[in-house]
Amino acid sequence: MFQSASRANVSRPTLRTVVALSMYLWLVLPGFAQRPLQTLLVGVDRRDQTTLNGDWHYLVDQSPGRALYTANGEVNDKSYAMNDHPHIVGSHNDEYDFSAAPTLKVPGDWNTQVPQLFNYEGVIWYQRDFEALPKAGTRTFLHVGAANYRSHVWVNQKRVCDHEGGYTPFDCEVTALLHPGTNFVVIAVDATRLADGIPSVGIDWFNYGGLTRDVSLVTVPRAFIDDYDVHLAHGPEFLPGNTELSGYVHVLDAPTGTAVTIAIPEAGVTATVKTDAEGNAPFNVKATNLTLWSPGTPKLYKVTLAAGEDKLTDDIGFRDIRVDGTRILLNGKAVFLQGANVHAEAPVRGGRVNSDQDVATIFGYLKEMNANFVRLAHYPHDERMEREADRQGIMIWSEIPNWQHISFDKSEVYAKDVAMLHEMIRRDRNKASVILWSVSNETPNNSTRTTFLTNLANEARTLDRTRLITSALNTTHIQGNSATLPDPFADALDVIGVNQYIGWYTGKPEDADSIQWALPQKPVIMSEFGAEAKFGNHGATNERWTEEQQVYVIQHQFVMFKNIPQLRGITPWILADFRSPTRNIPKLQDGYNRKGLISEDGKKKQAFTLFQKAYAEHSVGKPE
Repeated sequence: MFQSASRANVSRPTLRTVVALSMYLWLVLPGFAQRPLQTLLVGVDRRDQTTLNGDWHYLVDQSPGRALYTANGEVNDKSYAMNDHPHIVGSHNDEYDFSAAPTLKVPGDWNTQVPQLFNYEGVIWYQRDFEALPKAGTRTFLHVGAANYRSHVWVNQKRVCDHEGGYTPFDCEVTALLHPGTNFVVIAVDATRLADGIPSVGIDWFNYGGLTRDVSLVTVPRAFIDDYDVHLAHGPEFLPGNTELSGYVHVLDAPTGTAVTIAIPEAGVTATVKTDAEGNAPFNVKATNLTLWSPGTPKLYKVTLAAGEDKLTDDIGFRDIRVDGTRILLNGKAVFLQGANVHAEAPVRGGRVNSDQDVATIFGYLKEMNANFVRLAHYPHDERMEREADRQGIMIWSEIPNWQHISFDKSEVYAKDVAMLHEMIRRDRNKASVILWSVSNETPNNSTRTTFLTNLANEARTLDRTRLITSALNTTHIQGNSATLPDPFADALDVIGVNQYIGWYTGKPEDADSIQWALPQKPVIMSEFGAEAKFGNHGATNERWTEEQQVYVIQHQFVMFKNIPQLRGITPWILADFRSPTRNIPKLQDGYNRKGLISEDGKKKQAFTLFQKAYAEHSVGKPE
């Protein structure tokens, strides 16, 4: 992801890594020469913002990205970024006029808005005017919730930042460029899939392009809180009745000794600490009254942080998650995770999830099926998802898009991965619902990949020691009635995810009944399983693509699960049918992966009712 961070805006445990990464991006990657180092704001949705959502003018840049990239692959800082009003004179192909161009809704993907762009995977230039009234003593950032895949941003003809990665936020400081009155922003978004991208070129979901999440202006004081972590103190073991809270507040550009106040009135917490030379203010405080967050009691507290002229209030829950042998313990009690996989594709309307209504629809399905867990596949989702999970009491598996064929042999790819991991964790570390960080899905079993991902798992632990690390592995070996997992990467994980499709891609549904699994003595989540069925297609249980066979396959999976003593969670693939360019069987798939329990237009298949009943009765799997 083309994102760097200044030395002052990271927490103490991650400082060295991010500085090294920033210098690497600054010095080595194309397009970064002379680009300002960026910050990454935390809690943006808890600040006053000037929304830039709405209609943006756009121009399509094909052949590929002729106006965006120079002949040697550098970003062209002239071209459409200049936004001349209008630029209708010049040499052939230099004429353009944003003011007369059509518009796209932001947030939103371009694919579902313009029929001619449905399968387009290239460069589109976005432009809009906005009003500003700069105020002395403040700083303003352009915040982009996500843009797929590479983004280059200009404000008033000056390039302010670049970013690579389609699913995490970025912030560009524009303070010095704004003037009273009308200003303009131009963002070139390139959805081209890259062999050295994350994910790579071959993906089993739709490559929605564009400014897919909220865009806004965020104004803060000169010295302001850009990062914070407030959590239940995490010792070597869970202590019942523990009310100690710990963490840090980071104040960007604060002088040493700046006072920082942490107030949680309902928990009886008021404390003042001071920043060190790097702007960090670590703290440990005792709450006098604390209800721990859990699916049954998703308690959130108003946490107010203040430093100098800056102040914000977040809603944070406090809980403890850890493993004990093969058990997953939430607040010291063993839990079994009853969930589903979810793609960030909006049910019914289609396109990328980007609204409160999209999120409400998804969580309505999850609550109706009695789920307490969701795997957000295969990339970080809109922050609204974590916020709603916090409120609803749904635990989350959050993942970066190391999906199958990544260039694990390249150091620059590892640098992108580390940056993406930082962005995911930094944004969501204060969400009680997030219990698992995942660093990959279905990657090949070889030493290069294992070293890469093991290092990445350890990096995740360095960033956040209060959560569990997992990955979804598909490296099982099934022979006869025996199934093993000969994958050394499992050693680096706290919780092992296993993807398998017995009865659909391999073997017969009945084969699952007698399979004996030999798995490591760690908690196991059956992270993917299932079969495809077209809603309304009915037939015998041995007839593929029918709702009856989908149920039959899952029923035999349930039999197999009872024979896996380490099993601590299940997430069928997938909650709802979703678009995929690789699924092209006419009349059955028509461009959709049909493993959903719900059709793309919101109709529940028989399999949905099967899970709803099983989860209500807790008849599949045990917490210990």
